[in-house]
Amino acid sequence: MTTWLITGASRGIGREMAEQALTRGDRVAATLRRPEQLDDLAEKFGDRLWRARLDVTDNAQIEDATARAFAENERIDVVVSNAGLGVFGAGEDLTDEQVEGTIATNLTGSIQLVRRAIPHLRAQGGGVFVQLSSMGGHITFPGFAIYHATKWGVEGYFEALAAEIEPFGIKTMLVEPGMVRTSFYDAAARVPLSEPYRGGPADAPLPSVEDMVASQSGVAHATIEAALSDNPPLRLLLNSDAYEAVTSTVRGRLASLEGRREAAYAADAEYPAPLSV
Repeated sequence: MTTWLITGASRGIGREMAEQALTRGDRVAATLRRPEQLDDLAEKFGDRLWRARLDVTDNAQIEDATARAFAENERIDVVVSNAGLGVFGAGEDLTDEQVEGTIATNLTGSIQLVRRAIPHLRAQGGGVFVQLSSMGGHITFPGFAIYHATKWGVEGYFEALAAEIEPFGIKTMLVEPGMVRTSFYDAAARVPLSEPYRGGPADAPLPSVEDMVASQSGVAHATIEAALSDNPPLRLLLNSDAYEAVTSTVRGRLASLEGRREAAYAADAEYPAPLSV
């Protein structure tokens, strides 16, 4: 029996992963702001579901919930950091609270969770840490800048961290889905565009459910299978839209860099050149 610790388990991919893991016969330690939202799963799966209240913007709650999860379950094999939120709007138009709240939830919360999970995973001899990222950690869309800031930050942090904790037997996996048909988009805040941005790139229509090729059940299943594999990948890019968009963007970025090779190398020399005597 595999035991999973899943944050943000109230809805979307987090809930789907919890339900799929329980259906497999596994045990799930689920954290969410309102544990009663999983009453139906508790009734169905009994004591294989452990629940705790957690707001990932509260470091004290992260410390307490993580310690309790490891103490009250024999072992945590996979930690899934899934909690997150989105804000649609031009970067200038967002309030300070929206900027700080998104960073606190999507980036700082993820960092603080893994920092507190590492000592427990190390003490038990290893495990897997799964961080939900997005194709938005590689590419960007106007009107979603603060979300991209958090996901690009997550990508950099966890790539560096993976090398640091691998000697302890801890594997790290970044899951990068495309546009998934979840309640995430419904729950995301929408900030009205100020006049200067109307009709510009940030004024593009938001994606509709019909435009989203990815299903949360498919993403959850693929994530579970990869996390339980013998060698979980550092990055798990999922869904056809993500694959096409990310690979195309990376190829274009590489071509642009190669076109500036001479300028890059020229900066190695002292500039401007010293005057000859």
